[in-house]
Amino acid sequence: MSLALVRTRALAGLDAPEVVVEVHLANGLPAFTLVGLADTEVREARDRVRAAIQTSRFEFPQRRITVNLAPADLPKEGGRFDLPIALGILAASGQIPATALAETEFIGELSLDGSVRAVRGALAMALAAARRGRHLVLPQHNADEASLARGASVLPAVNLLAVCAHLQGVMPLAPHVGLSGGDSPVAAPDLADVKGQLLARRALEVAAAGQHSLLMFGPPGTGKSMLAQRMPGLLPPMDEQEAIESASVQSIEGCFDPGRWGMRPYRAPHHSSSAPALVGGGAIPRPGEISLAHNGVLFLDELPEFDRRVLEALREPLETGSVTVSRTRRRAEFPARFQLIAAMNPCPCGYHGESSGRCVCSPDQIRRYRARLSGPLLDRMDIVVEVPLLDPAEMQAGPVGEPTGVVRERVVAAWERQQQRQKAPNSRLEPGSIDKLCAPDEAGRVLLTQAIKRLGLSARAYHRVLKVARSIADLAGAERVGAAHLAEAIQYRRGLDAM
Repeated sequence: MSLALVRTRALAGLDAPEVVVEVHLANGLPAFTLVGLADTEVREARDRVRAAIQTSRFEFPQRRITVNLAPADLPKEGGRFDLPIALGILAASGQIPATALAETEFIGELSLDGSVRAVRGALAMALAAARRGRHLVLPQHNADEASLARGASVLPAVNLLAVCAHLQGVMPLAPHVGLSGGDSPVAAPDLADVKGQLLARRALEVAAAGQHSLLMFGPPGTGKSMLAQRMPGLLPPMDEQEAIESASVQSIEGCFDPGRWGMRPYRAPHHSSSAPALVGGGAIPRPGEISLAHNGVLFLDELPEFDRRVLEALREPLETGSVTVSRTRRRAEFPARFQLIAAMNPCPCGYHGESSGRCVCSPDQIRRYRARLSGPLLDRMDIVVEVPLLDPAEMQAGPVGEPTGVVRERVVAAWERQQQRQKAPNSRLEPGSIDKLCAPDEAGRVLLTQAIKRLGLSARAYHRVLKVARSIADLAGAERVGAAHLAEAIQYRRGLDAM
């Protein structure tokens, strides 16, 4: 009778609790029992582990085997427990030294031939192992991703035999140096490709400067999607902490690309997406699109075509920067500090207000179409701008606007001013800081008072106008918010009335 303890790490959110794999061998009829709230993928490990041990020329114990995944109340999912279970059985049967398993984490799915296959969440687990000062043995295919975790000791392996040779001291696994991140940056779409639309280009720049939400409306084919796709290229690169946060969330979903390290994510879900797909969910909570866009851009095209309940679920994350997904068996909190960019047509056919008179929508159809967007959601849009049809001369002319690099320099300068002043983008200013840092001069105060009376601004809208005006002032290098900055910010707010 023997007991082997192997430590691995479950993936339940970003800060996964430690899972201890306990293997117990007992006399009796051969049996392989797996306990510890394991789902179907984990229970199927019994067949994968047995085949991997036998094809790797080890002896599979013909005894009663009990594998316990502790703690028992934590749901276990995925194939990452295959490797630690196999090592626990080999250690419990005396085929590898059990003492060699101490201070090491193991993750990996086993193939029937003993090779170690890639798993999701390698970066998040490497960060957790580094915090505990432990080595991490993982699949070769996950090595580049895991090596991005600062201070992590990453030991990649190609198969079960290589791991066992390492534990026996015959052939130690070589630490993986990996990537430095951002070695080959992916070229972003250039803003110069967008013809005309000077007002929309300016609104995009202001939104990038303060990380403000932006809603564009106009007929089909006017460049709304093109403008949104160019937003990530205007934003400054992420610092190391932001890059780690974003990459960890993407790692959980298995969609992280080490070659895009440090680049702000851009997510554009289809309008048929469900609420769990957008904000996160599932029996075992998983992050949604808003978390995959953490520290980046979430673009919602055809905004009124989204289910209203899905859009309403965005209201809290837009304010708090996080989302809590609660289920009967599990509760998880995911980061969701994203910049919302949205686009919509002015009516169902898309041509309302056009001079050619192509619109065939009745007033009642237009009203029902726009009513799909609630007032509280629209109130959270900092900038609303129209993107009209181009006239023939603009359409046939070559690009005349500034390229992304030129605009990005101004945006980065504005971000640096905000970091020096308040250590955060203007969109994240709290009400107490707004009164202090966004206070306008006398002419601006008079203009703002008139706007509040004539436009009926809510308290939230009032604060958002001030924050947008502060970003406009930062782009201009002004120390204080003036009447001109406020006038532009108010004009962006009046876009709601023009819809």
